[in-house]
Amino acid sequence: MADQVGVRKLLVLQGPAFEAQGIIDFLREHFEVVNTNNLDEALEALRNSPFDAVLTETSDFLPLERGIVSQQASIILETIGDGVCIVGANGQMLWANRRLRSFPPSLLDPLRKLCVEAYEEFATSARKDTSRGKRFSLIPDASSYYEVICSPVRDRQGLLRQIAAVVVDATSQRKQQIKMNAIDQAGRELVRLDYDSIGRMDASERLKMLEDRIIKYIKDVLDYEHFAIMLLNERTNRLEMLISEGLSEEAEKYELFALPEGNGICGYVAATGRSYICPDVRKDPRYIRGLEGGRSSLTVPLMLKDKVIGLINAESRSVGVFGEEDRQFAEIFSNYLALALNILNLLVYERHTVASQFTGSVCTQLTGPLNDSITELSGIIEENIGDDDLRRRLQDVIDSLAKTRKCVQQISQSGTTGVIASPQGPQAADPLLAGKTILVVDDEELIRQTIRDVLSPYGCQIELCPDGAEAIARINQKQYDLIISDIKMPGATGYDVYAAAKAAHGDTPVILVTGFGWDPHHSAVKIKNTGGAVTVLMKPFKVRQLLDYIHTALAAR
Repeated sequence: MADQVGVRKLLVLQGPAFEAQGIIDFLREHFEVVNTNNLDEALEALRNSPFDAVLTETSDFLPLERGIVSQQASIILETIGDGVCIVGANGQMLWANRRLRSFPPSLLDPLRKLCVEAYEEFATSARKDTSRGKRFSLIPDASSYYEVICSPVRDRQGLLRQIAAVVVDATSQRKQQIKMNAIDQAGRELVRLDYDSIGRMDASERLKMLEDRIIKYIKDVLDYEHFAIMLLNERTNRLEMLISEGLSEEAEKYELFALPEGNGICGYVAATGRSYICPDVRKDPRYIRGLEGGRSSLTVPLMLKDKVIGLINAESRSVGVFGEEDRQFAEIFSNYLALALNILNLLVYERHTVASQFTGSVCTQLTGPLNDSITELSGIIEENIGDDDLRRRLQDVIDSLAKTRKCVQQISQSGTTGVIASPQGPQAADPLLAGKTILVVDDEELIRQTIRDVLSPYGCQIELCPDGAEAIARINQKQYDLIISDIKMPGATGYDVYAAAKAAHGDTPVILVTGFGWDPHHSAVKIKNTGGAVTVLMKPFKVRQLLDYIHTALAAR
């Protein structure tokens, strides 16, 4: 019979009818029967063991059902993760679940006071709706934060009797919000650039200012001690180190490209634009060691208008340090960082564009009057044949205007280099420059030729080189008095040229040239970190500025 009905274990709440009719003895022949004599015993049995069915007399059914419901509600209240309590009008705690009873007195005492305040507020309120409560906050100490919802408990006549309170430990959510606010504030500070101050800085100083801010905020806000920021070179698809903090020297020597395979986690993130959490580097074939003893890492892309321009890579010596919350924080900060780098670029580019537009406008305005003046003076000379003195004086004026016109034309034709061609003809003797052999390295032909035109009249021997690799080959064969090298070039960077010069001829001064105000290879900072001295000249530059930098470099030697 038991197999037929699918019932094996039966709870019986014994009543007079069952005993009189011998029903219990009959059931024991077919089921495992647990017999109880009253409602309390039945509820206790249900608490301690599962049953397939319950048998009771009709008169006991409703009380048992209500008892089971109450028992289930009590179990739920006792096992939920939030604190629940009933508090009287005088602050007496009438009932509390297990979670709330575990709270320290430093929380329970202010909770009682808060419930009394809620009771008084509900008592004086005309609102009788008990479906909604009132929300409060409790901060018992600097490291804890709780949210409390107080609801009125009324009787059937609508009279207020107690306060039901639910206490939620929101400490982790609160800390998360505080950290989110700190990241947002740090990001705003990162992109808040003082234009006047930046205008007086050279490329190296601007990058150093931004680097100091980045390191400070990453350490203070994101709590990273070992991290690197890499930028993507669009021409070569190579990831180039911008900032490295706490990582091994070996990590800076890796040649990584934005490819999903064969270029580590950094190459994957740069290629896909997706963040990457590595909980255990020993189990991830993509990982390439960046930190000695590293065990976990987090890598997020630097995105600008849905385009990857670089990445942030953080590492730890512990397993499983980084989670989804860390990823979210890092992505928010990376958006600000990408924006700050872009603003710095745009700022310098804007200054250069405005200067070029102003120069072009002035040149255009001057050319017409100069031509008109020369024509008019030439006519006056023709009208005064025989007055040799006047004709000579007017011709001197015409010659001066012609030279002025030629200089204006040279300025207007200087393009975007920002270098003004030097006046034609021999220059005054300069013993510091005369006879010096200078190597000029730049992948822009106009820059190379312009620097040569500026320096040649001073008696310098100028050699031009279109890329870093060729320059390094020449440096290994010959010693130069000075090297002027662009930073960003295909093949080898300005830092590579500097390193080759120091390795071959340690006292050779080097001037690095960069465009748009920042050093994408971090060359200047890397040189300073090795104890070396370097001068960085930012495009666009003027002849006087170039000559001053050259004099300083040669004099220091």
